[in-house]
Amino acid sequence: MWQLAPSVSIAIWMLVGSAAQAPAPSATLSYRLALQSVIEQRLHQFGGKDAEREAALKELFTSVGCGDHLSEQKVSGQRLPNVICTLPGSSDRTIIVGAHYDHVSAGSGVVDNWSGAALLPSLYQAVNTRPRIHTYIFIGFTAEEQGEIGSAYYVHHMSKEEVARTDAMINMDTLGLAPTEVWTSHSDKRLTAALYLLAHDLKLPISGVNVEQVGSTDSVQFAARKIPSITIHSLTQQAWNARILHTPSDRLSAIHLDDYYDTYKLLAAFTAYLDQLPPASTGR
Repeated sequence: MWQLAPSVSIAIWMLVGSAAQAPAPSATLSYRLALQSVIEQRLHQFGGKDAEREAALKELFTSVGCGDHLSEQKVSGQRLPNVICTLPGSSDRTIIVGAHYDHVSAGSGVVDNWSGAALLPSLYQAVNTRPRIHTYIFIGFTAEEQGEIGSAYYVHHMSKEEVARTDAMINMDTLGLAPTEVWTSHSDKRLTAALYLLAHDLKLPISGVNVEQVGSTDSVQFAARKIPSITIHSLTQQAWNARILHTPSDRLSAIHLDDYYDTYKLLAAFTAYLDQLPPASTGR
């Protein structure tokens, strides 16, 4: 059964504003937005095979300036690697932004999940405007459709020290079917509150929709190690009933381009905002 999370409330303002002592969301943010035409062009660069998507993702990362900090992580038992782009910061604190680039054979897999993977280079570009406190790690995960193998492998190979200095993980999965949604039951409450507050400040739409019947997602692997994580998606009840995911209906025409661009704008601001948000005490 679908569950809708509440909209912005006084409780959210208290959680982010006073408890976290966060700065005003949009007052001091520095980030660069790409034109909608550019975001749409990158969305069109999906390939029919996952190997083509891996190559396209690496090409996009290189085109936005990540060539010197682009790497691959070979995943045991998988032909294709995790694709990793790193934006070094001034401290050892880390923010991870991830999306899987693999897809099932039915349909084009543009919604699930080239829509998320294609935004990774754009979000790198958005925050690469000035020196950052955090080191940002942008990851295109392999083999999510086989049981989150790529993200599980990445998390398993994180040291205790790497886990302890990771302040947030943003996961993008299935975007553009509707305005921005948060899988609240699979998301850290503090990060969710911060995203709601920022959306309110920027006058961008957001809602909370739990999609337990879909199964799982890459952020679960990070949450298992107590890394604060949030999953952004757009899977509405209507889209679920229309059987878009894992069917021939998952194609480019299913994307609502204005909604997709709004999600990108919110995530670009959110990714920059997290650099200013004080770390939570998680006991890790």
